[in-house]
Amino acid sequence: MKLLVVGGGGREHAIIRKLKENPRVVEIVCLPGNAGIAMDAKCLNIKATDIDAIAEFAAQYRPDFAVVAPDDPLALGCVDRLHALGIPCFGPDARAARIEASKVFAKDLMKKYGIPTAAYEAFDDADAALAYVREATIPLVVKADGLALGKGVTICMTQGEAEAAVRAAMIDGAFGASGARVVIEEYLEGPEVSVLAFTDGHAVKPMVSSMDHKRAGDGDTGLNTGGMGTIAPNPCYTPAVAERCMREIFLPTVEAMNAEGCPFKGCLYFGLMVTKDGPKVIEYNCRFGDPETQVVLPLLKSDLLTVMMAVEGETLAETPVEFSDGAACCVMLASGGYPGKYEKGKVIDLGKAPEMAEIFHSGTARNGAGELVTAGGRVLGVCRTAADLRTAVDGAYAAAAEVKWDGMMLRHDIGARALKILEAGR
Repeated sequence: MKLLVVGGGGREHAIIRKLKENPRVVEIVCLPGNAGIAMDAKCLNIKATDIDAIAEFAAQYRPDFAVVAPDDPLALGCVDRLHALGIPCFGPDARAARIEASKVFAKDLMKKYGIPTAAYEAFDDADAALAYVREATIPLVVKADGLALGKGVTICMTQGEAEAAVRAAMIDGAFGASGARVVIEEYLEGPEVSVLAFTDGHAVKPMVSSMDHKRAGDGDTGLNTGGMGTIAPNPCYTPAVAERCMREIFLPTVEAMNAEGCPFKGCLYFGLMVTKDGPKVIEYNCRFGDPETQVVLPLLKSDLLTVMMAVEGETLAETPVEFSDGAACCVMLASGGYPGKYEKGKVIDLGKAPEMAEIFHSGTARNGAGELVTAGGRVLGVCRTAADLRTAVDGAYAAAAEVKWDGMMLRHDIGARALKILEAGR
């Protein structure tokens, strides 16, 4: 089979590595890919958001199956265009992708169908939003309505921070058109859990849970990023919580999308918080998370392509989706200054890291001399699987210590919170 994968980050690298395990796969083309993905697939310099160019290439290449991984092309209707060409595809269409592309759509959906989430108000007028936060209970959360590379959420512990977050999004245009509308919601307390789930619009098969680390600095300090590391499974996601999520959140969400005339097929990401009142939805994503994918897929025992084709063919209920009992840790290595300004083109020395862990490339390229260089904020994901979380964490950090480039930064406490929870439970 010939496969087409749209995207060019660590998530796509993890997906491609897993797809390659299927012996039927003879070629994978990735648009646009990166320097690391180029070692596992053929990469062509077509932007993931250039839907016309993707469709033109797909019409000529005629892949047997396509995977659209990032949020932007999904929201722009990439799956719709590929389906129009008769190409089977994994991922939601544009109408279903609104569950991530519009926070207002998602919150209104949850409110209408009684899916537990934080109380909220939505605003498209800056003055009204500012007036609201001046009277609202602090802390609260300000979210840009549209896609913002995982950086459109501001947790506000003071009224001044809330006003600044509204101004940044709605007046200063920090997130472009995505911040023209904002959702302002109550601040929930409790451990966070990420659960990715395969769904064909009928059956829902959750993947192993994970714990993301969004803040740039150790101890959850600094700015929000796209994710500085992950572990799986998440010890806060107990069997009792999982059962409740399936009954109160997962199935009701899929049923709600069907009722709204926009059935969801693909990977539905549930960002959850386990509060004293039970699990609640913080956010939905319409695709595999990044870097959650880098710890979840290495633990998948079932064949990924078979599962994805079952999602497209709406036969997921009869298709096994099994995960190993082990654990995984992914430590993200980033450019100095991320998520703010950072320099590109720094030469990367991987040392012995590829022999010690799985290395997923997020933002890498080759320079004129053919050297591996940095080409993004998040550069590499160093992932290690093991029988237990402690061994996975130690292995990931041992491998990360082998990697060097000028200005490299990382968090030193990925998995520390989860390990503390596990140790307390013994």
